[in-house]
Amino acid sequence: MFLRLTEAASGCKYFLMATKAPQFTDRKPRADAQRNRERILELARQEFARSGVNASLEEIAKQAGVGPGTLYRHFPTRDALIEAVYRTEVEKLAAAERRFAEAMPPIEALRAWMLLFIDHIAAKQIIVPALNALAGGPSKLYEGSRGQIQGAIHALVRRAIKSGDMRKDLDPMDLLRALIGVASVAISPDWQQSAKRVVDILITGSRPVK
Repeated sequence: MFLRLTEAASGCKYFLMATKAPQFTDRKPRADAQRNRERILELARQEFARSGVNASLEEIAKQAGVGPGTLYRHFPTRDALIEAVYRTEVEKLAAAERRFAEAMPPIEALRAWMLLFIDHIAAKQIIVPALNALAGGPSKLYEGSRGQIQGAIHALVRRAIKSGDMRKDLDPMDLLRALIGVASVAISPDWQQSAKRVVDILITGSRPVK
């Protein structure tokens, strides 16, 4: 609790300092601001994975090569940063579906996306405790992401079925449920490697019977 209050106070301090800056102070171009934001999010994801959601925000800023004030301007609170990390992971999944579909054969695109989904689950497990502490819980956040994830795997499976690489009666949600099920019973640090092996088992089992 003390840590959260300290961070909030720090955020207010940097915000007040920023608002007192003269109007003629040089500002970074919008492109630079966007790069800073993306760098903070990536380093935050890595630091949360390494140290948990209570990782030092100042350390995240340092690793991202920005000052604490820059971090707080983009993300005024720890919760805001955690939510942004989660939303970014979901956006990456949605974008990956289109990218893989354009660059790979249907079955390989599906496999690549499922492997990426395993990484997404790992990131989600890291931040779930903090999301649960948010006012009202994380349900609205999850509801928004669910549609993007389901839409992505449905599109990939449709392509694989159309190409003849997968059975016509395959339900895309069965693949998601299987992967989530593996993650929900994770009992060792190497569960991700086990889950990725399950991806190949699912792909093999989904092929048409000859």
